[in-house]
Amino acid sequence: MSQTDELARLSARLDTLEAESAVRRVMAAYFRICDRLGPDTDLEALGELFTRDAVWQGKGRYQAAFGGYRGRAAIVEMIAGYCAPVPHFRMTGHFFSAEAIEVAGETATGRWMMLQCSTYHDDSADLRSAALTVGFAREDGRWRIADFRTENIFSRRVDHWSDAETIPVPAAQQGGQQ
Repeated sequence: MSQTDELARLSARLDTLEAESAVRRVMAAYFRICDRLGPDTDLEALGELFTRDAVWQGKGRYQAAFGGYRGRAAIVEMIAGYCAPVPHFRMTGHFFSAEAIEVAGETATGRWMMLQCSTYHDDSADLRSAALTVGFAREDGRWRIADFRTENIFSRRVDHWSDAETIPVPAAQQGGQQ
């Protein structure tokens, strides 16, 4: 293999790795915002994570619950509904596993299994799992979400997530050392 071919191969591998990393950062930013929805949510920053003509779509059971939205403005408006006048969530946390990212030039597809623990404004709580399939595109020099699909795997009501009980630790560890 010539030196020029080797440089081209290495450059292509580097582009793929950088794209995968950028996709992860976009997803992390999206869910960091989703985990803190409220009156102070930076909806402009949220919107910048999506392409101008992005699609956000619930599938299966989530189709009836969430429906679908086309375009950055419609997606931001939908998510803004969870922020005010009273935040929909008192607490929510999203956790991911089974990541698979495929990059093809200026587009990428990511797949994740998601677990979401939530307490709602009315103090009800649940545990949900969803399969996410998310398309990304490089737009204006940045990787953004172009096609977000979420499909419910299971949902389960729970009593609550956090309480004031003492955290159990061995007696020798209580109080710690400074």
